[in-house]
Amino acid sequence: MLSFNITHSDPDTSARAAELTTPHGTVHTPAFMPVGTAGTVKGVAGWELERLAPEMVLANTYHLLLRPGVDTIERMGGLHRLMSWSGPILTDSGGYQVFSLAARRRLDDDGVTFRSHLDGSPHRLTPGNVVETQSRYGVDVAMVLDECLPYPVEMAAAETSVARSVEWAVRGLARAEELRRHSDGWRGGLFAIQQGSLDEGLRRRCTDDLAGRDFDGFAVGGLAVGEPSQALHEAVAMAAPMLPAGRPRYLMGVGYPEDLVHAVACGVDLFDCVLPTRSARTGKVFTSSGELNIKNARFIDDLGPLDEGCDCPTCAGYSRAALRHLYVAREVTSVVLLTVHNLTFFLNLMRGAREAIMAGRYGRFRQRIDSIRNQRRRNPGP
Repeated sequence: MLSFNITHSDPDTSARAAELTTPHGTVHTPAFMPVGTAGTVKGVAGWELERLAPEMVLANTYHLLLRPGVDTIERMGGLHRLMSWSGPILTDSGGYQVFSLAARRRLDDDGVTFRSHLDGSPHRLTPGNVVETQSRYGVDVAMVLDECLPYPVEMAAAETSVARSVEWAVRGLARAEELRRHSDGWRGGLFAIQQGSLDEGLRRRCTDDLAGRDFDGFAVGGLAVGEPSQALHEAVAMAAPMLPAGRPRYLMGVGYPEDLVHAVACGVDLFDCVLPTRSARTGKVFTSSGELNIKNARFIDDLGPLDEGCDCPTCAGYSRAALRHLYVAREVTSVVLLTVHNLTFFLNLMRGAREAIMAGRYGRFRQRIDSIRNQRRRNPGP
């Protein structure tokens, strides 16, 4: 249902530039997907999202199932119409909520039963119905249902969980194939998810059980769940190269700029994270020289832009002093402006990575990004 073509490979790392063709357009990778959990990227209208021009955006099956509901989304004309977005969409399956909403769910070998965090109503997710739900949303890429493990986790529990996630992926693929056999059926792709916590043997076993099947792509799941940064980087370097080289590789829920540039060097193609939008709501800003907090008093009279090298409308039209005033005054406008900037930063970071790969100099690109961020940590400023 999808096609994936690697166009460039970096000579010094495992980074690659590729094109993923979907029903709603071509995704040029490596690419960062802004998160629109409930059918919108928080603080960003559809027309501004079109201007930002991400390659793909992400939404969440579980949250959309609770509201407005799959029937309502179908009546609206699908998730693209709801979001006022014409480009590709990927939806998570709800597997992360198995981890994040552990107190509100009951897990068994056939699926997960949740109690809604909104009204307590029960909702059942199974390997088959999550694929069907995502197909009814009309998305370009659906994810299989999996069990996202916490950190740390006992080995016995991890082994049971990995076996369950593999079984669920196989059942989800069977349902996807049924849906796509119809002439007027869904034309999206289905990605499997590699689990196994930080254990190399489990990751290998999970990959071996999934890689020979006809999935359109593969994800590294179960990371950025509390493990130290160094452990995260080591896990990505171990897990990503296991996945089939001829299919897109997606690192779920990660992360900080240094995490992204590291993962690209390991051969990862797609990313998502709430960090740019969530950070904007707390006044945290990402810049080419590191992070800053716009609430700090040192910005009261700072007439410069957030980032001298940024081409976003926020940096073009507002000073740090103005943005600090708006944020401290609790004006909603400040969050919108910071969100636009942060998303621009992350999208430009991946565009720069792609350009560096195509020029055969990704290693130098990564060194420059890491050097800037390390210098910022040593000299964080007042």
